[in-house]
This record gives sequence, structure tokens and C-alpha cells, in this order.
Amino acid sequence: MRLRTPSTLLALLGAAALAVGCGDSSNDAPAAAPSSNAGEATAATSLKDVCPSTIVVQTDWNPESDHSELYELADSGGKIDAKKKAYTAPLISQGKKTGVNIEIRSGGPAIGFQNPTQQMYTDDKIMLGYVNTDEAIQNSAKKPTVAVVAPRENWAQILMYDPETYDFKSIEEIGKTDTKVLVFQGQSYMSYLTGTGILKKEQIDASYDGKPARFVTAGGKDVQQGFISAEPWMYENEIKQWSKPVKSLLISETGYPNYGESLAVKPDTLTKESDCLKKLVPMIQQAQVDYAADPERANALIVQLVGEYKTGWVYPKGLADYAVQAQLDNKIIDNGKDDTLGNFEEERVQRMIDITKPIAAKNNIEIKEGLKPSDIIDNQFIDPAIGLK
Repeated sequence: MRLRTPSTLLALLGAAALAVGCGDSSNDAPAAAPSSNAGEATAATSLKDVCPSTIVVQTDWNPESDHSELYELADSGGKIDAKKKAYTAPLISQGKKTGVNIEIRSGGPAIGFQNPTQQMYTDDKIMLGYVNTDEAIQNSAKKPTVAVVAPRENWAQILMYDPETYDFKSIEEIGKTDTKVLVFQGQSYMSYLTGTGILKKEQIDASYDGKPARFVTAGGKDVQQGFISAEPWMYENEIKQWSKPVKSLLISETGYPNYGESLAVKPDTLTKESDCLKKLVPMIQQAQVDYAADPERANALIVQLVGEYKTGWVYPKGLADYAVQAQLDNKIIDNGKDDTLGNFEEERVQRMIDITKPIAAKNNIEIKEGLKPSDIIDNQFIDPAIGLK
């Protein structure tokens, strides 16, 4: 789940709101005219006989390039429900229609800041939702999910700092100082960093509320959490009181190998929709490959939807362009150790189980007894031939 708070919505980019045009916000507002020139479904691309007529996906935040594969799958010219913050359009794969629709539901403020797992267990219409590995572990006893594809090989979570003040080469170097680290409260990765001694407990300030004011006021003396796909661009280009570069360090480089924003299903859905997933998951893999090669159409759709939804979240084209490049440069979108995009490494998942179990126990969170990687991830639908070239 994207770790942001309501206050972030206007605080980060409120000044940029006037720069983004907002269209008709009625429930039937169409998106821009289709630009994909999608052809009709063929036997190879048709999902009509094996999938629901509309595949519903619950995201963890407002539309953004971090949800790239979904907007690559969604044709332009679909229906915008500005009230529900949902977009419905023909599901396309490499320019071909599939005979079904995809409905992409926004998360964050649109669902009261609940996570997608909660939504999947509330609404049976939702087939897939974004779930981080550490979240899947913590929910394994009471609200289990199984991730079927990892569109992002690595996690975009970062700690950022002012390069004019510090020259940190690793998060371990931050821990050797008394530098204050601003973070949201109750995060497993921060318990890992302090529990292993990478950071000191006394340097953590967990009262961060998502606003840039404290980082700015500190004049570069504090370190702050963020996402490699957003905050560096925002602080340099949109936070007028700062307006200069920041540098960042990925949490994943500390030995916390979280799969961020994997697409997961409930266990009963895994069985019920197995035939659908056999065809759909490779399409999701291919969509991410296609997005990496040419993100323009999907990014234009994302930017438009943000303007239509009017949540206070602002997403200019410049940020969308930055986000895709940042994800590629930092191997957020990547094949991993092999030539396949979207598959899971069991060793990584086991490492996350080993890390998360004691943290959960300390916080009185029940984890499934005997939890193993195959309980929360499944590679059976992955096409090993699909990957970045």
C-alpha cells in the first residue's frame, strides 16, 4: 500500500493544481477519444469465455505511473466515474481487444485510506488488488491473499536527503549519525531497520504527516521517507519552498526485499478464476514491457484521470515522465535475476517472512501458522518468455 496520508494530497502539489486541466466530472464522462486503434479480439487474445465481463482491480492510491501496467491494459476513451474514482474501458493487449473490460478503482482517499486487501474482502467484485509482500504476511491468518504477478521487481520506497548537507552513500551511513529520520508511524520496514541496528531507534521521528514543511524548515538537516517515483521530482519542481534536488536511497538495498504493489487475489479467486489468470497474467506482464518501451498513451490517460477525479492529488505530465524513467533507472520495473518480468523469487519471499514474523509478533499481529512462500505467491500463471529486452 502507498504510505501517504490525507494531508499529503494538497500539501505536496496544491500549487500545481491550476496547471492541470480538469474535465467533466459527471459519472458518465468519457476519457479522451481512443488512441490505441485497438483491433478486435482473436482466439489468442480473447478473455471473453474465461474471464468476468469486467475485471475489477483495486489500486492502492490515486492514478499514477506506479500503476503503469493497468493503464497500459485499459483502452483510451473509456468511462470515467469521477464520483467513485473509477475508470472502465475495454481491456486491450498489444493493440488487440480481449472481449472484456477492465475497471481500475483508485485507492487512498477514494476508499477512506483502507488497503486493497480490506477492499477485496469487502467487495467480491474485485478480482485483483495491489498487495506488498510484508502486508500479505501480516494479513495471512485472517485476510490471506496470493500474489500472481509482480509488475515491479523492486520496491520504490526510499529515504531522501539534501545532498548539499549530507553525502550519504547508504542507509547504514545515516544510522551512524544522529540525523533525524521523518517517517509515518507503524511501518514494518522501519521496525526492521531499527531492529537490525541499521538505524537507531532514537533518531526515528514517526510523527511525519506527509507535509513537506518540516523537511523544508529543517533546511536539509532531516532525512525523510518517500518514493523514488515521486518525491525527488516533486521537491525539485513543485515544492516551491525547496526547489532543488534531493538524493535518495532505496529501502530494498538494506536487505528488505519487499515486492511492492504486486497484483494479488484471494485464495478462492485463485481457484475460481484459474482459467482467466492463465491468459490474463501474461497480458499484465506484456503490458508492463510495452509501457516501459512507450509510456506516452498510458501516462496521458493517468494525467487526465487525475484531473477528472479532483481529489487534490495533482499529477502533471512532467511527473509522469519522470516516474517511468526513475522506475527503469532504479530497476523498479525490471526482470530481476532472470529474463522474466513479473515472477517471484521464493528465497526473497522467505526472507520477508523471516523478517516480518518477529515484528508482527511484537505488535500482536497473528500470522498464519507455518507460513511459507507458496501461501502468498504463485508463479504458475507467469510466462517465462516475457521480459524486458
